[in-house]
Amino acid sequence: MQINGLIAKMHTHLNSGVAQYQLPIGDKLLTMNDLVGEQISLEFNGEIVCSNCKKRTNKSYAQGVCYPCCQRLARCDLCIMKPETCHHHLGTCREPQWGLDNCFNPHVVYLANSSGIKVGITRKSNLPSRWIDQGAIAALPILEVSNRLKSGQIEMALKDYVSDKTNWRKMLKNETEHVNLAVACNDLLKKIPHLINDLDAITLDNEVLTINYPVVEYPSKISSLNFDKTPKIEGVLQGIKGQYLLFNTDVLNIRKFGSYNITLTY
Repeated sequence: MQINGLIAKMHTHLNSGVAQYQLPIGDKLLTMNDLVGEQISLEFNGEIVCSNCKKRTNKSYAQGVCYPCCQRLARCDLCIMKPETCHHHLGTCREPQWGLDNCFNPHVVYLANSSGIKVGITRKSNLPSRWIDQGAIAALPILEVSNRLKSGQIEMALKDYVSDKTNWRKMLKNETEHVNLAVACNDLLKKIPHLINDLDAITLDNEVLTINYPVVEYPSKISSLNFDKTPKIEGVLQGIKGQYLLFNTDVLNIRKFGSYNITLTY
């Protein structure tokens, strides 16, 4: 069977502790978990269409927009990657209403175990998808604040004690250190009591969430696939983790190719 159209990063949710994936392709949502263990192919049709302005573009930026839109949209600004640099209060937000709608709502500071312990932040409404997108095998929300800026300030403070990065190769090979997130949480919160008070952060009392992934076999070596270099990618889909499709020793980061026109055959 064939499906073709523009793709975007996979939709994710949890079902009985297992990450569930749906690939937006054209006007359809394809359930990818059903294809694990099956022979599939994905072929780039040579067209990229900006997900915002709908114009053709030679390159996809920020998960699917053209360069002019990337320079104009608030969701593509540097402060999205570095929330502690939020400048909405200075009146310089690219899209003030978008900022109000997306950055001035409850945000969560969390600990996750993707390739080892890390600290991160996200909108409260974006859980647990955020953790699945990062390939975390366990996660624990630790603090809740009223906006994105405050969450970024707490994350910056905690980065002195714990990483905010994922080693994506270790994550995809499932070489993940097993850590006690609850113990780590207690230790870290003791290091920033004044900041917690100053930012009116709410300390959360949650259990650690465990996440399993639909993977038949993890790769022992990692080689990244790229539609720009290899327009047709095919093989047995060994699994899905994060936003990656795993093909034996080759992996494809779906998030990187947002707005590419693809034909998927299975």
